[in-house]
Amino acid sequence: MTPEALDSLSRQELMALISGLVEQNRLLVERNAGLDARIAELEARLGVPPKTPDNSSLPPSRGEKANRPDQPPKPRPGRPGVARELCSDPDHVREVLAEACAGCGHRLAAADQIDVHAYDHIDLPPVKPVTTRVNLHRGACPCCGARVVAPSPADMAPVSPFGPGIVALAVYLHTRHMVSFARLVELFHGLFGLRLSEGAIANMLARAAKPFAAEAVRIEAEVRAAPVIACDETSARVEGVTCWQWVFASASAVCHRIAASRGAAVATDFLNGVKPQVWISDRLAAQSGHGRMHQVCLAHLLRDARYAIEAGDKTFAPGFKFLLKRALAIGRRRDRLTDATLVAYGRDLDGRLTRLLTVQPDTPAGRKLRKGIAKCRDKLFVFITRRDVPPTNNVSERALRPSVIFRKVTNGFRSAWGAALYAAICSVIATGVLQGLTALAAIRACLAAGPVLKAA
Repeated sequence: MTPEALDSLSRQELMALISGLVEQNRLLVERNAGLDARIAELEARLGVPPKTPDNSSLPPSRGEKANRPDQPPKPRPGRPGVARELCSDPDHVREVLAEACAGCGHRLAAADQIDVHAYDHIDLPPVKPVTTRVNLHRGACPCCGARVVAPSPADMAPVSPFGPGIVALAVYLHTRHMVSFARLVELFHGLFGLRLSEGAIANMLARAAKPFAAEAVRIEAEVRAAPVIACDETSARVEGVTCWQWVFASASAVCHRIAASRGAAVATDFLNGVKPQVWISDRLAAQSGHGRMHQVCLAHLLRDARYAIEAGDKTFAPGFKFLLKRALAIGRRRDRLTDATLVAYGRDLDGRLTRLLTVQPDTPAGRKLRKGIAKCRDKLFVFITRRDVPPTNNVSERALRPSVIFRKVTNGFRSAWGAALYAAICSVIATGVLQGLTALAAIRACLAAGPVLKAA
């Protein structure tokens, strides 16, 4: 505004202009204060180390591996050669004799060749499906004249032309090795000369749902009755919606479930009123309160302590990391220690933790770690005196690893029944592995209406 314009203003107009400028100045001061706080927050973040799989719960796939440093290759020490052992029971034996001497051409007899050099030649014969034509005879009873039809064989029902061997292989390749329906069609045709359609494979899996669901129910009961249960979850995609695949593992069985929630209601529904002696999981709130005692995963806490140390904490996190490593070292020697010794070690660890919690960390990361440990201090060392409790939740994470790979390869399930079937198959395979079966053997046992769980 020009000086002339200002001179032309009345007193009231001038006061109104000054009031507006004062209010505008106040708003700008408040905005600058907010921007200064935001700048301070961002500058503080610049000094915080990034979260990696080594110092947090990020999955290994989210990490970046460093390039291997350039260095000359190490010379490999020599060792005697090792050949494959000869088969103790070969299917065929070929006796090959020399016809004549390579030097002079003299004809040789079998008696001239008493030394033998043996080796095995191993190959696969062409594999083709075995087709059995079933003729059901029918006629009339010569006594009463009633119509008589022969019953279908129990092992070759007319529902589907494909037997349990083909169904087991399709289930195994699709669920365990993530082979898509289109590639299964190519695989069956190329390897076995068997022509299938994607619809036929989908129908196979749909018919297989009943025996797998029945076996999954038995596995659930086995896990639910166990004194120690480990639990974890990972995301799953069902019909384009993010769901969660849960795993509940005991020493003898593993149960998988795919649910729409990550909340505590899933674990509560699975337990159905049962309260195990010990519950093993991470510190997720939904995982608390399900057992009489709770063992949190020390592997997660070690990574949290490592992150706090990298973030600059030099008071609480280093001592806590040392305490966890001491506890894990004691756990590795449990089978060689008496019960009284383990109780003494447990008291010592609790005392060390009490003294450590009096330390006041000097960084936000350290204070956050200390606050979290103070809330779960009674859940750290349950495994010291309970020999059947592991110190980490690795059993659950290993059980979920194939499902994580399956999710990344297939991008999820297009139907709810497919997700339920996959969870049941995971339960059967994981439980079969604990019982000493291969994944394919466990699938075959289930499809043959035989329990995967061995009788106690």
